[in-house]
Amino acid sequence: MSGVRVRQDFLIFGAPRLPEEAIAAVVETLRSGWLGTGPRVAAFEEAFARYLGAPHAVAVGSCTAALHLALKILGVGPGDEVVTTPLTFAATANVIVHTGARPVFADVDERTGNLDPEAVAAVITPRTRAIIVVHYAGRPCPMDRFRDLAERHGLFLIEDAAHALEAWYRGRKIGTWGDMAAFSFYPTKSLTTGEGGMLATARSEWAERARVLRLHGLSRDAWKRYSEEGAIDYEVVEPGFKYNMTDIQAAMGLAQMSYLERWLERRARLWTLYQEGLRDLPGLILPPEATEGVHARHLYTIRVDPGEAPFDRDRLARWLHQARIGTGIHYKALHLHPFYQQAYGYRRGMFPRAERISDQTLSLPLTAHMEEEDVLYVVEVMRALWRGEAVG
Repeated sequence: MSGVRVRQDFLIFGAPRLPEEAIAAVVETLRSGWLGTGPRVAAFEEAFARYLGAPHAVAVGSCTAALHLALKILGVGPGDEVVTTPLTFAATANVIVHTGARPVFADVDERTGNLDPEAVAAVITPRTRAIIVVHYAGRPCPMDRFRDLAERHGLFLIEDAAHALEAWYRGRKIGTWGDMAAFSFYPTKSLTTGEGGMLATARSEWAERARVLRLHGLSRDAWKRYSEEGAIDYEVVEPGFKYNMTDIQAAMGLAQMSYLERWLERRARLWTLYQEGLRDLPGLILPPEATEGVHARHLYTIRVDPGEAPFDRDRLARWLHQARIGTGIHYKALHLHPFYQQAYGYRRGMFPRAERISDQTLSLPLTAHMEEEDVLYVVEVMRALWRGEAVG
């Protein structure tokens, strides 16, 4: 690259930052003799519920599992409709399909990427049972408007908070606005357990049913059956799932809880460096701040307008990869994927705002694992590309 020295090590997109305490906690768990769902899962659930300010948190194997359990517990099934965004990962809509219900997409606010409450209101029918909002990239949705909409129509409200662990809206933590909320601990998330998720709710009966459903519908989990004070007898009270979290995962997550806010502050500093370094590049649309709350800053999503920029999003991604910079696309809108087109008749043109974001968006690296010099390198490379300097 003319004028820019290409780095030797690849800047991995979404590399996790694990404190030594998390590694030590995993080793201790491995030596404890208890690897399945046990005391560390219970401790992680308690710590997570305190952090969130939610009465109940149930640890599961993934955010997908949490979303599926939420719909199952709320009684969503064949003949029902669930409204959600097309600008999300497939899991958000796939779980609706798995219940036998129909996923109904509504367009997004083009500035934020979040569901547009007016677009949601326009697609509600007598068959609608629930709304799943997604806090896109960590930016909180206007939850007061969605809460009012759900109550007005007698609908359940579920938060897909996979991106939004640290987010707030109008003085209230994301994950406490809906009837249920699902969180992700995937490797790219700010808190990771490798794989894993959490279901949060204020209703004790829903939390208890989630604990039964997460492990085959057993009346007692393994910790209750096999620990020193446990009883080995159990009953299958309904056909459940293999959605439990292990103590190995929980130990890793529990050790990271005290780091969440300082890691958010670090990502905020890196975010500011991106904003300052890229703001004057023609055709580059930078992500907006959260105007009524706290942005979790999970993804730094830029948009490349091919009408104004010297190239399109895909070409920029290829050039950044040549410069040893990892990127991501969040997301190709779900209604543009073959399954949703073939199964439900969705097609391009139905959700134009989501489509523009889908066609133009690119996520740049942003994790607490990164140093300021990493962001400055990305900025330097991008400015060189805008000047027309070749990569390689």
